Amino acid sequence: MDAIILLGAPGAGKGTVAGALVKAERFVHVSTGDMLREAVKAGSPVGREARGYMEKGELVPDAVILRIVRERIAAGPATARYLFDGFPRTIAQADGLEALLAEFGAQVRAVFRLDVPREVLIDRLAGRRICTACGAVYHVRNIPTRVEGVCDRCGGPTVQRPDDREATVANRLDVYRKQTESLIAYYRERGVLFDIAAAGAKDETTRRIVERLPAA
Repeated sequence: MDAIILLGAPGAGKGTVAGALVKAERFVHVSTGDMLREAVKAGSPVGREARGYMEKGELVPDAVILRIVRERIAAGPATARYLFDGFPRTIAQADGLEALLAEFGAQVRAVFRLDVPREVLIDRLAGRRICTACGAVYHVRNIPTRVEGVCDRCGGPTVQRPDDREATVANRLDVYRKQTESLIAYYRERGVLFDIAAAGAKDETTRRIVERLPAA
């Protein structure tokens, strides 16, 4: 068992690249956001605990998130290769993940930071449009709808989410940078951090990561 981590600012393409890596290299994709929602929906003990915080609008504590991650790993095969997407976000979470993986005789083998210029991130996010009916995602230039403001898939209206407005995007990027500077240094000091140019096509970004994957 081993694990890799994808880090990247909002709009860097973590989810897209994670999907490509899962398909190409058979990683088990671990998205803590998805697992939180699944645990809450299933009504498991840790899910009920997480829901209590979420309903109050509070951040779910690291200890609860790590319990959910532990349950996920414990349920999988001993030979699984895990890909963590957007987690950890802090050094405290990184320490907790390291201790958790050690329980299973595993460790973080590589951390890939998706490096995308700020202006590209702003363009990707500020140009994004979401169908309010079916959730389809478009981009005003890269993936435009055939009719402006109308979803190709279902005919519903496409809108810009409030947190995708340019000023809000710029603030989100500033917050992300401040929050992750120490985490990036943490993994760089351990010699497991790889900076991956990710402004181009998904396939090219995926290839660059695959070339640097540690041997299974």
